[in-house]
Amino acid sequence: MKLWFGNGAWASVKAVKRVQSLKPEAVGKIAVIRHAALGDMILTRPFLKEVRRCFPNAYITLSIVSNYTRGVPNDLVDSIHTLYGKDRREVSFSEQFKKARELGKQDIIFDLAATHRSFWLCLLHRSALRVGFPYHSLQRKLFYDVTVYRSDLHFETDCLLDMLNVFGFTTTYPPMFDLPGDTRPADRPYIVYFTSASTPVKCWPLERYAELIKQNAKKYVDFEHFVLKGREPWESIDGLLEHSRDRHNVQGLDCNFLDETIALIKGASLVVSNDTGIRHLAIAAGVPSVGIFFALQQFICLPFRYWPRYGPHKIVQDIDGLIPTVAAVSQAIHELLD
Repeated sequence: MKLWFGNGAWASVKAVKRVQSLKPEAVGKIAVIRHAALGDMILTRPFLKEVRRCFPNAYITLSIVSNYTRGVPNDLVDSIHTLYGKDRREVSFSEQFKKARELGKQDIIFDLAATHRSFWLCLLHRSALRVGFPYHSLQRKLFYDVTVYRSDLHFETDCLLDMLNVFGFTTTYPPMFDLPGDTRPADRPYIVYFTSASTPVKCWPLERYAELIKQNAKKYVDFEHFVLKGREPWESIDGLLEHSRDRHNVQGLDCNFLDETIALIKGASLVVSNDTGIRHLAIAAGVPSVGIFFALQQFICLPFRYWPRYGPHKIVQDIDGLIPTVAAVSQAIHELLD
């Protein structure tokens, strides 16, 4: 193996020499660190598939945190290593350290998190070839042997695959997600709307969703319009549904299990949502999607980081960062459906 880059990546002198002595078929153990919620976990699937192909004899361990276990791709790895997360703050430092050491000796560590926990995990396993994509140049020398640059202007999955491209591996494009799960049977086509997100600041105003859905229910009368409920009290859609009470083809849905949600998304003609894991499921399932992005005060939704430049996916954003209008979102929907 060798490192294939001029610019856009970095490697220590020691790493350059070590990589030259590696053979892909001889790599026995690989750890992939991904401490992330459902959406980012879904976007990791193509990377894990490619790691399996590029290193055919490697035993692959995925390291996660206990507060983010939804959507973990168990079907693509050999084992799961779970660190204590924010839901286990009572755990002592000694127990956390012991759990981190359980990852064991690895030939290569790919850090797809670049968080304080993942930095710590990399430091504890210096014997491995550590590959990451930190935002800051100082972090690359402190925690890694090889790094690629991470950009908010490129699709997250593509940035992950750069960690394999830097070794000269060619990866499938568009990426292959192979999202498992059944498809919800339906007598009529339907659109799924998800009005929530991981935090309220990411959410397009509920009154605009209400107006959008009411307009769409009238325009696309042959479609069912399903509004997917969130899991927290603040994610209530009762007021929105009341706004469309005169439309027989609008209803709320409560999918309590991930399998139900995946089936719902796979059967949809279109998914409309904020920057959230539900839209990432649509991307992984190859279902057309419209993502709504904007900036509020110091918070910016990152449209280009979560927008694949392939497939039937659109983003709606105002060039000044303002909250997009109903008309702008409607236009994106019409372009995909019509």
